[in-house]
Amino acid sequence: MKSEPILSLQGIVKRFPGVIALNNASLDFLKGEVHILVGANGAGKSTLVKIIAGVYQPDGGTICLRGEPINIKGPHKAQEMGISVVHQNFSLIGVLDIAQNVFLNREPLKGKVLKRIDWKRMYDETRVILDRIGLNVDPKTKVENLPIADQQMIEIVKALSIESEILILDEPTSSLSEQEVDELFMRILKLKEEGVCIIYISHRVEDFNRIGDKVSVLRDGQTVGSGSISKMNLEEITKRMLGRNLQDIYTWEQRKLGKELIRIENLSSHVGFKDISFTLKEGEILGIAGVVGAKRTELAHAIIGALPIYGGSIYYKGKPVKIRRPKDAVKFGIGVLHEDKSKNGMFPALSVAKNMTSVGLEKIKRRWGISLGFEGEVVEKFRKRLNIQTASIENKINVLSGGNQQKVMFSKMMFANSEILILDEPTKGIDIGAKQEIFKLINDLANEGKGIIFISSELPEVVGMCDRILVMKQGKIVEEILREEVSEEKILRSAL
Repeated sequence: MKSEPILSLQGIVKRFPGVIALNNASLDFLKGEVHILVGANGAGKSTLVKIIAGVYQPDGGTICLRGEPINIKGPHKAQEMGISVVHQNFSLIGVLDIAQNVFLNREPLKGKVLKRIDWKRMYDETRVILDRIGLNVDPKTKVENLPIADQQMIEIVKALSIESEILILDEPTSSLSEQEVDELFMRILKLKEEGVCIIYISHRVEDFNRIGDKVSVLRDGQTVGSGSISKMNLEEITKRMLGRNLQDIYTWEQRKLGKELIRIENLSSHVGFKDISFTLKEGEILGIAGVVGAKRTELAHAIIGALPIYGGSIYYKGKPVKIRRPKDAVKFGIGVLHEDKSKNGMFPALSVAKNMTSVGLEKIKRRWGISLGFEGEVVEKFRKRLNIQTASIENKINVLSGGNQQKVMFSKMMFANSEILILDEPTKGIDIGAKQEIFKLINDLANEGKGIIFISSELPEVVGMCDRILVMKQGKIVEEILREEVSEEKILRSAL
């Protein structure tokens, strides 16, 4: 017998000026189920979540909770109904301890006349929830002293402290290591066994079978597929998300390569790579593949002067150059997109505009300072070209989706007019739809004559995008594979 949904959304419509964000979206969520919600950028996932959380009110449709029609008139009302959201960007206060964060603004009180915080009860109740999810940590520990994975769990503890029956997790693995992901999944499955309904938003299709019971796909504000995770494989999910097959997202095309842009000869560093040599030509997409520990990222950092080298040479357009710091790399037209953009390259507290122009400030400088008018014109041009989804270029970059943040990082290199682009895991943390846009952009830049070093752990990306692939193993290049000879199996044989 089929269970009745704890939460049902039928025919949900949400309009914004000039945009229909949701158009007759319908979904059912069951108690004790991990229901994965996927969709490309702009599919309507965020809008749907905000409607469930009471942030937005729908313009049409019906929401039922435990079979009864409801109106969720604000986030506090949603929490009273047992609905909580754990956002990708945490809302914790680092200088406070775990219990203080969990019960912030709703601390338990004691005393009939003179009300005061019941500290013992607060710490005891926090400890009970920590034990419930198997997190062995003192509730008096300051949050700033916890690893990211544990901070993620404290957000979940906050939700459980208000007895949430519906828990929405928005990209919960985006900042976690593989081991931390395993621990998170173990705790999610424990909550599922207790009957909590978990709505899980993620782009990591490879994890769906490990964690999910059901998957629903949104495209253009509509539900275009919903079913058991065992019956919807990667190909099916991708096709529903994009309206096309997975292999169609790669946009490689034959190009005539130009002159040599950079030549690396016998580059060596104490960080673990030795005697690295290769060339990169105008219009070429050069892949660098390898498993964890191959020292691909370290090589990229050394090329731009962020890590020291003890031997070897770098030639830029045939002339030897010294790149001792990243500023030198910028001068020689080398731009880099780092694997972890939040730590390297992106300024989360600054606007989209300031992030985009941060490397090429000389271009918008005038005698009296920065020309804000010219900056705005240039930024708007790149925003349109790269289809960066933001209400304003003055919005802080950290409110953008991962895919749109990545586009801003690309536009930063384009604004600086970089001729050589080093892309380290350029699609990490973004959904399939955003990946397709990034791949097209990479191909367009190569067609313009840019030389691109494409570092990726995703073998289908390397095979699908690159003209030539270098395979690294333990700090050395062990094989060079031409496009006509490449296969995932051949790369793996060399890398392992």
